[in-house]
Amino acid sequence: MQKRLLQLEVENFRSLRKVKIPLGPLNVLVGPNGAGKTNVLDVFRFLADIIRTDIEPALDARGGFDGTVFRGGERTPPSIRIKLQATWTSYSSASAPDEYDLRITRRAKGDSVSLSRRESFQFKRTQGRGRRITISGEQANVVDQRQSQGETKHSIGLRRLSSGLSTLPRLSDDAGGAEVAALAEQLASFRVFDVNVDFARSPSRFPRTDNEKLDDDAANLAAFLLSLRSRDEDAWQRLEEDARRVLPGLRAVDFRFPSGAAREVIVVLEEDGLRGSTELADASFGTIRLLGLLALLYDPQPPALTCIEEIDHGLHPQALEMLVERVRQASEHTQFLIATHSPALADRLRPTELVVCQRGDDGASDIPALSAREMERIVTASEGLPLGELWFSGALGGDL
Repeated sequence: MQKRLLQLEVENFRSLRKVKIPLGPLNVLVGPNGAGKTNVLDVFRFLADIIRTDIEPALDARGGFDGTVFRGGERTPPSIRIKLQATWTSYSSASAPDEYDLRITRRAKGDSVSLSRRESFQFKRTQGRGRRITISGEQANVVDQRQSQGETKHSIGLRRLSSGLSTLPRLSDDAGGAEVAALAEQLASFRVFDVNVDFARSPSRFPRTDNEKLDDDAANLAAFLLSLRSRDEDAWQRLEEDARRVLPGLRAVDFRFPSGAAREVIVVLEEDGLRGSTELADASFGTIRLLGLLALLYDPQPPALTCIEEIDHGLHPQALEMLVERVRQASEHTQFLIATHSPALADRLRPTELVVCQRGDDGASDIPALSAREMERIVTASEGLPLGELWFSGALGGDL
């Protein structure tokens, strides 16, 4: 079975008061500003930050517990919770998924305030019900449930607020290290991609390795594209064909080395009717955004999940048909969570790919605003109206 994130549950994280979001290969979040689309993406940034730095630094980067917890209602909620279901380890399946559950609680006593965390991991094993790891205080308890040997237990000491995601991968397989490491590796690889056009225009240092990794802001776009051309000729040719399809007059994408072939590289565009090439520094905003997105979609080593904010920003509507085709193809290798305001892009989606977001009067996000069954009923009753038109009209909620 392909490795996938199956479901995300969140309580009291920014505007996500209480949401449960089923996730497929391609998930496109639509809704007005402030509906919570960006906060869904930030959940994954938060988990990746926990793996890199631990719980308290990840909270501090967001203004501490008070800056992260849901701010609606009369009282501050006492805890933040994030729960995932996925098929990331060897023996997991949709019916027996991996599970990760994190709850961060703040307690006030007099003038003092303290944080605590409780985590749990559940993994399917080759025999029996599986392995469960629970973490509370300064202790992790590991329980193996096997058909032939019954139940075995042992404990491991941890620092009080240290996350199992950042510490347990160093443990032995018997203590659950391999499985937690597999889960943490998937979470840490999550990419929140947003092309910084100013950075992408600039020269890149020559590819650092033969397998140059695309930066999350496409700052090394030139180096990545050069590396892609050298290591995957077929992918490069398809990328060029896609670029020619939506950029009138483009003949080819090429490279120059302004300060020597071992130091810097820039992208140049060969275009009909022009004397000489156009450096990417002189190309339009939309052209650079398009090349950055195509680079992402043709990445031969994608992460488990790719998040993209405002994927259609700066792009001509004629590019959207091709873009949705390529995202759908790429979703066979990396799961996508995409935010958009574009009805034109929504028109090109399937009902199972659209996640409608809206926000209530209490400031809480409602995601998804429609269940899969409700979505199917409305689409069927519409007699073929495109999804973007249904959304724009308010028939699907999540008003613009």
